[in-house]
Amino acid sequence: MTLAACPACVAVPSATEHAQIAADHTKRSLSLPYITCAGCIQGAEAALNSHSGVSKARINFSLKRASIFAAPNVSDAELIETLKNAGFDAFVLNDALLAKPATSNLAIRLGVAGFAMMNVMLLSVAIWSGATDVTRDMFHWISAGIALPATVFAAQPFFGAAFKALRAGRVNMDVPISLAIILALAMSLYETSQSGEHAYFDAALSLTFFLLIGRFLDERIKGAARSAAKELSALEPATVTVELAGVRTQISLTNLQKGAVIFLPTGSRLPADGQIIKGDSLLDMSFITGECDPVQSLSGADIPAGVINLTGPLWVKATNVGADSSLQRIVSMIEQAETARNSYTSLADRAARLYVPIVHFLALSAFVFWVWWSGDIRFALNVAVAVLIITCPCALGLAVPAVTTAVNAKLFGKRVILKGDTALERLADVDTVVFDKTGTLSEMQFDPNASYLSPDNLVVLKSLADLSNHPISKSIAKALAEVTAQTITGTSEIAGFGITGFHDGVAVSLSAGKDAQGNPVTLLKIANREVPLSFDERLMPWAKGLVQELHTKGFETVLLSGDSAARVAAIHQQLGTGSAQARMTPTQKTDFIRALMAKGKKPLMVGDGLNDTAALAFAHASIAPSTALDVSRNAADVLVLKGGLDVIPEILTLTKKARRAMVQNFALAIGYNLIAIPVAFAGFATPLIAALAMSLSSISVILNAVRIRS
Repeated sequence: MTLAACPACVAVPSATEHAQIAADHTKRSLSLPYITCAGCIQGAEAALNSHSGVSKARINFSLKRASIFAAPNVSDAELIETLKNAGFDAFVLNDALLAKPATSNLAIRLGVAGFAMMNVMLLSVAIWSGATDVTRDMFHWISAGIALPATVFAAQPFFGAAFKALRAGRVNMDVPISLAIILALAMSLYETSQSGEHAYFDAALSLTFFLLIGRFLDERIKGAARSAAKELSALEPATVTVELAGVRTQISLTNLQKGAVIFLPTGSRLPADGQIIKGDSLLDMSFITGECDPVQSLSGADIPAGVINLTGPLWVKATNVGADSSLQRIVSMIEQAETARNSYTSLADRAARLYVPIVHFLALSAFVFWVWWSGDIRFALNVAVAVLIITCPCALGLAVPAVTTAVNAKLFGKRVILKGDTALERLADVDTVVFDKTGTLSEMQFDPNASYLSPDNLVVLKSLADLSNHPISKSIAKALAEVTAQTITGTSEIAGFGITGFHDGVAVSLSAGKDAQGNPVTLLKIANREVPLSFDERLMPWAKGLVQELHTKGFETVLLSGDSAARVAAIHQQLGTGSAQARMTPTQKTDFIRALMAKGKKPLMVGDGLNDTAALAFAHASIAPSTALDVSRNAADVLVLKGGLDVIPEILTLTKKARRAMVQNFALAIGYNLIAIPVAFAGFATPLIAALAMSLSSISVILNAVRIRS
C-alpha cells in the first residue's frame, strides 16, 4: 500500500509543463528532507523557479524530493545554494538510481474479467432456463465472442509467468492455473462447435477473475516496498569537485581516484572515505552515530563517506573510493540483506510447491482412468478439466493476500503501513525487539526554565527556532510553545549549522558553535553576546510503558546506540531494557543483529537514522517511524505514520493472529479439496459446477480474512 501525494505535490510535469521545459535542460533530483507543509513546497518551488537557468521545478511532498529542469551550465551547487537562501536544506540525489518500476495494470485486467464474467453468466442463465438447439448455440457463440478475447487479455499475467517457468524447466502455481483456463476455453469452444449442451466460458472467466483478485491484492502489498540500497546509493552525488595545483575541476564520481583531493563545500556530503588535509568545520556524523550533535573536524582525521560538511569548506584526500567506501560497503550489506529477505519462503510458496505436482498428477490420472474405463475421450477430458478447476487454486492464491490486505486496512486505521509481501509472516516470528536510542526512544529536549535565559532571550530564541526544521530547532520550538514568536527579517539558514536574521534591527542567530573548552554547542547570539544552550535527553512519554509491555508479552529487548556509554547507560537504566550497547557503528549494529539471528533469534529492529539502515534491512523484521529518513523508511517492513511507537506490541499481536488466519485459510482450502476432488474425479462435477464450487471456497477464504478487522 502506498500513500499518494496531493495534486499540488505531484512531481511529474503535465503536458503543458513539458512545453515550458527548454530543449537543452536536464532533469536534476534534490532531496529536501525537512519540508513539512504546503507552504514549504510553495516557497521552495518559487525559489527554484525564480532562478534564470531553471525552466521548471516541482516538489513531491511524499518523497520530499525536488525534480528540477535546469540548463547544463547551472550546477547542482547553485540550485542547493538557491534553496539555502530561501531557508531550505537540500542534498543532491543520483537521479539514475531512483527509477521506479512500471505501474501494474492488473486493475484493468481485473475489471475486464469481472465485466465479461457477468455478461457471460447472464447468457448462461438463459441456457440453464431451458434454451435448446439453435437458441442455445447462439448464446454459446455470443459467450465465446465475449469470453475468448476477455480471457486471453485478462489472464496474461498467469500465461506469461507459466511460459517463463516452463521455458526455465520448472513449474509454478501459474502452470496449472493457465492449463485449467486454456482447457476450459478449448473444451467450451469444441462443445459449441459440436452443438453440445454444455460450455464453460463462465468457468474460465470466473477462475481468471478470482485469481486476479489475489494477484492484485498481492501487487498492492508489494508496491509499498522500494529498495533501500538504491535509495542509499542515490545519496552519493553524481559529480565531485577535485582540486589539483589550486585548480578545481568537477568530475564524475565514477572517475574519482584514490589519493585525489576533494573540495567539499558547506552543505555537501562526502562521496568517499577520506582524510582531512585542510579546513575547519563542524561535521554531521549522524550517518555513523545517529546523533544530531555536530562534531569538530580535525586536520589529519579520517572521516567516512556519507558525512555532511556543515560550516566551512574542507579539503579531503580520498582514501577509499567506489565500492571500497564506507557508504558503498553499507549499500552492499543492505543489498545482501534484501536478497536474503526476498528469499524468505512464504506460506503460499510452500503450499504451491506441494500443490502444483499433486494437481497435475490428479488431473492426468483422472483423464487416463476415464479413457480406460469409458473409452470416451471427450468425457475424460471434461473430468480432467473439472479436476484442474475444482482443486482450488483461487483459495490458495487468496489465502495470504486476503489476510495481508485485511491486516493492512486495520493497521492503516492506526496510521501504520505494512510493507513487503512476507513482512507479516516475518513479524509474526519475532521474539526479540532491538531499539535504536536517539529519535526512537529518546529525544533531546530544551529546558525553557534555565536561569541564564531572560524573557527577551526566549522570545528571540522561539522566533528563530520556528523558522528552522533542524531537530534541535524543533526541540526548542516545542519547549517554548507558550512563548509568542516575533518577526525575524533577512533570515538565512545554512544546512545543519544554523539560522541568522535580524530582530528589531539587531543581528541574531541560532547556530552550532563551540564553548570555552572548544566543545561543540548550540549558541544563541544576540548582537555580540553569545549564550550557550543546554539540552537534556529525555525519554519519549510512551517509551517506558512500551518496553514494559513487551516484557509482559514475553519479548526480549535490547538498546543499541552510537552515542556515548554514559548517555546509553542512563537511558538503559530508565527504560529497563534487557541489555544495552554503546558506540555502535552501522557495521557493528548489523553484526549484532546477525549474531542474534545466528543464535536462532528472530529480531525486530526499530530505528530511524541512516546509521540504522543496514540493521533495519538485515533484521528478521523492522519498524521505522515517519520521522525516519527516506532510506530508513524504505529498509523497514513497517512505517508508523503518526503517534508513538507504543503501537508495536499491538502490531506484533495482530501479525501473530494474521498468520493463524493464513494457516486457517490453507486448512479451508485443503478441507474443501478433500471433499471436492473425489467428486470431480468420479465424474459427478462438470467444469461449470467445479467453477461454482471454486468460487464458494474463495469467498470462504476472504470472509475468514475479513474477521481480522472486527
